Amino acid sequence: MSRLSRSRAIRRSALVLTVAAVALGVVVFVRGGSDTAARAQRPEREWCTPGTPRTPLCPNSKVFDAKEYATHGDSFECDNFANQADAQAVLRADPSDPNHLDDGGGVACRGLPEPRDTTAVPQIAQQFKCGPGNVRSALCPQPDRAFDARYFLRYGNDAYDCPDFASQADAQAVLRFAPADPNHLDVKGKGIACPDLPGPKDVKPVRRGTL
Repeated sequence: MSRLSRSRAIRRSALVLTVAAVALGVVVFVRGGSDTAARAQRPEREWCTPGTPRTPLCPNSKVFDAKEYATHGDSFECDNFANQADAQAVLRADPSDPNHLDDGGGVACRGLPEPRDTTAVPQIAQQFKCGPGNVRSALCPQPDRAFDARYFLRYGNDAYDCPDFASQADAQAVLRFAPADPNHLDVKGKGIACPDLPGPKDVKPVRRGTL
């Protein structure tokens, strides 16, 4: 093969590899996004008939009856639910929480994906008692109580909201610790978390990023 032919072959191979890389990037991009979007696009398995209850195996099913999960004692765990809102619906249906879904203060299974419902069940929140190991939060707002920003980042997703914090400064400490803001505390993108929360305040903007 002549030097010219080899050069053309090399350029042709490079072009093929470039096209393949671009195609792979497009596939990854299309498949990316939130867990919710991915589940919505993924076809149900063959056993997920229209009447099949919604579970992690059939996450797109419209059939879900919270009462079915609240009448069998301690029979279900967080992993049995397709999303956090479903687990919260079960906790709301039976605040006695026979399945032990409550993560503390009336919110179930914070680590589950969207859709979410983190509005605390009042009956449980009112009965919550702070223990020595509880970090400072809206449930345990004592100023002298220890605060650990990592506690509010333990699930790595949108598991906590502004009403979960005792003060704006605490929410800002979480944003400062994780500028990627997995909890979406800085909804305006100005580097200030939960500005409407009471003091103490920390309004020095955080430089937003992915770290």
